[in-house]
Amino acid sequence: MKSIKFKTDIKCNGCLAKVTPELNKTVGENSWEVDINNPDKILTVVNENVSESDILDAINKAGFKGEKLG
Repeated sequence: MKSIKFKTDIKCNGCLAKVTPELNKTVGENSWEVDINNPDKILTVVNENVSESDILDAINKAGFKGEKLG
């Protein structure tokens, strides 16, 4: 499985609660996680069937920003 990483501004559990419905709808439950303890708030998505732009759209729709790493 391919994983894609994004730097985000998802900072806390409240932020996670806001973004969860959008990411679950876009990439599927248990296919993503955000490391809110990392200074760059890294979102890791493991799903080969979703485009980077779809993931960024989901993040933006929830009111956050993301930038692909690597």
